[in-house]
Amino acid sequence: MRRNLFKFVLAAALAAFAAAPAAFAADKERVVIQVSDDDPKTWNQALNVVRNVQAAYGKGKVEVEVAVFGNGIGLLKADSTLANRIDDTLASGAHVYACQNTMRGRKLAKDDMHAKIGYVPAGVIEIIEKQKAGWTVIRP
Repeated sequence: MRRNLFKFVLAAALAAFAAAPAAFAADKERVVIQVSDDDPKTWNQALNVVRNVQAAYGKGKVEVEVAVFGNGIGLLKADSTLANRIDDTLASGAHVYACQNTMRGRKLAKDDMHAKIGYVPAGVIEIIEKQKAGWTVIRP
């Protein structure tokens, strides 16, 4: 009887461990930074956060994503005053994504945007899904 109980408890523990979110198994910190503000000071701060997080954890030990939607979309336009900082952020290994919903709503095409960024269907959904997967969400 005790042996069966032990086997049951062991099996339940293994099942719980196997079902645990990938964040617990990952050896990297994972951070998504929300940019939804139209203030260039906030944009600069968000890009500073990318650099600071990478410096604190080490670039190889953190995965960083910048999700841009709503009023923040100007950060990722080709003519943005911070286009060179986007280049630096991408070169650092961070991912930068524009919300396609926002782009459609503002009649922006990929040709209007920074050439090296990525795209997600909905920025807010990207953040929700990342948070559910164990990512830390930061909104400077």
